[in-house]
Amino acid sequence: MSVFQLDQNLIAFPKPTLADPDGLLAVGGDLSADRLILAYSNGIFPWYSEGEPILWWCPHQRFIIRPENIHISRSLAKYMRKHEVRVLWDRDFADTMHRCRMLRENKEGTWITDAMEQAYARLNRIGCAMAVEASVDGVIAGGLYGVVLGNNFFGESMYSHHENGSKLALVCLAKALSESGFHMIDCQFHTDFLESMGGESISYEEYMKLLRTE
Repeated sequence: MSVFQLDQNLIAFPKPTLADPDGLLAVGGDLSADRLILAYSNGIFPWYSEGEPILWWCPHQRFIIRPENIHISRSLAKYMRKHEVRVLWDRDFADTMHRCRMLRENKEGTWITDAMEQAYARLNRIGCAMAVEASVDGVIAGGLYGVVLGNNFFGESMYSHHENGSKLALVCLAKALSESGFHMIDCQFHTDFLESMGGESISYEEYMKLLRTE
């Protein structure tokens, strides 16, 4: 594995061919805005723990949600009718990301380090990252954040403080993206929760076609 470089005139990431089925592609580098944008534009993202070198991933199988296919269960629809649900766009990006971090840090641990928080805040300042939260009856219930490039949203993490919090944030995001003609919400890896919300597995080849579609 080698550290991909930014001093190239052309983007030259290889198709993932490593034996690792999860797609560990490279080690090292930095979290500069330029490098992150270059990585995400090729389906690559950083994911590592505190004290480790930066690990860059590009899974062979991708898990996405097509915004128009977001699934709203009967129970969630009933909940939305019963309560006042509002969507908050970039209320406070740093705070949203930190809430995602603390939720996991207090449980199973987290990959959201100080360096990651600073890096994605820089992306937010230049319009390449966004936070979405949902409030229920005037109280923030949950939210998520991710990278925005072209017509694609790359989900990074979410949190929920109250019932259905993260579900509502995801539904609000998907509806807005669908109306704006976005192609996908990149979920990176499969979870039962994301599958229940309409997620599907696609090949790397199909993923790249979506990524390249204007």
